[in-house]
Amino acid sequence: MFDIGVNLTSPQFAKDHAEVVARAHSAGVSGMLLTGTNLHESQQALLLAQQYQGCWSTAGVHPHDASQWQDETADAIRELASASEVVAIGECGLDFNRNFSTPAEQERAFTAQLALAADLMMPVFLHCREAHERFITLLDPWLDKLPGVVLHCFTGTENEARECLARGLFIGVTGWVCDERRGLELRELLPVIPAHQLLLETDAPYLLPRDLKPKPASRRNEPCYLPHILNKVAEWRGEDPAWLAQVTDDNARRLFRLA
Repeated sequence: MFDIGVNLTSPQFAKDHAEVVARAHSAGVSGMLLTGTNLHESQQALLLAQQYQGCWSTAGVHPHDASQWQDETADAIRELASASEVVAIGECGLDFNRNFSTPAEQERAFTAQLALAADLMMPVFLHCREAHERFITLLDPWLDKLPGVVLHCFTGTENEARECLARGLFIGVTGWVCDERRGLELRELLPVIPAHQLLLETDAPYLLPRDLKPKPASRRNEPCYLPHILNKVAEWRGEDPAWLAQVTDDNARRLFRLA
């Protein structure tokens, strides 16, 4: 199994990185992509990826941090991307739900990172929340210049999913799908996603699956819970979990060009 979204740089993991990675490996998670959300976190994600076997990282600036984007940021991300452990540009995109950075700042940083990824011929790790129409408008001109695209932690509508899938995007599914309050729409559209475009992730330490039994004492999510997400997704798609584990692992390694 491959977890494409682990925020191992989170302060919630500051005291037990090694234990978290060990628990994930013991649970059958053979690969993890550590998410970079700003320049500092991207640097830290790379250091962690270099420290732990079976880990790689992204380098980029999340829309929440887009106000920090400067021309020098692109140079720094380019340098990070030269490391073999950095396999995607991002997390980048648009988030009009919270607007911690203005829409204009988000669009500037997003477009700059798409241009950088195209120049480096690297896949992109994308975020979109309540910004689908503008997201697609900005992404479309770059699609034929990018080797691969994943929209991580998908929480949109079926129509939005179909528009992304038609463009060849991979869709990342998290434990959001296990939330009986907010995840039912995502659960219902699972069969729409072709197996060869599906990726799985925990987005740890966020989005702890609400239906875990027994319920963990901590609300902190961990990559060791990826098998639970896999099993539930396989159940709702009517597929064999072992088969889906192999397919989604192969998808991740193909997208991020891993041996």
